[in-house]
Amino acid sequence: MFVINIYLRFALIVGGILGGIGLWMGYGFWYGFPFLLVGIIMLAGYLMLGTILSTNQLLSQQRLEEAEKRLSLTFFPNILLMGYKGVYYMTHGALAMQKRDFSTAETWLKKSLAAGLPSENEKGAAMLQLVMVAAGKNNLKSAQTQFAELKKLNVTEPMLKEQIREVEKQLKQAGQAMNPSMMGMMGGKGFRPGGKRKQPKMR
Repeated sequence: MFVINIYLRFALIVGGILGGIGLWMGYGFWYGFPFLLVGIIMLAGYLMLGTILSTNQLLSQQRLEEAEKRLSLTFFPNILLMGYKGVYYMTHGALAMQKRDFSTAETWLKKSLAAGLPSENEKGAAMLQLVMVAAGKNNLKSAQTQFAELKKLNVTEPMLKEQIREVEKQLKQAGQAMNPSMMGMMGGKGFRPGGKRKQPKMR
């Protein structure tokens, strides 16, 4: 999926709006209109989606420090498009998972579920990470309980379904700790909202 560089987007927002206003005042509305339109479209896209998509691209490439900085450029998370606010919180949780900061990850992931996510695939991704958090805290009972809730979802994403199967194998090994490598599965690869699935309408 093509994602406009965030700094280019900021430049287009400022240049388009200010340039459009300048041309409007100097030469008339129709001279400035195209620039204003570009600036407004870029601004609307930023306000609806923030930097979530580019952050998850960086996260999938294991560029964690860059991903964290990019996510911090989402200055207005409370007005993100419905569903993407939850993905914003889930991405914070994935970053915390990579740092093995399970308490922080748990807080963000629970916020993502409370805020709502675009589909059951995203919800499943968040719940799977919560299972991993519980396992990372050696709370097998909690992990099994949350996994039972996860299994009720209609998950269709192939990669996510495979991860769920792998975690299920680990949980079935009663009395054994989960494989540590499992902890990085979701946080390391990131999870793009929507993918090939139906995304929240942007208009």
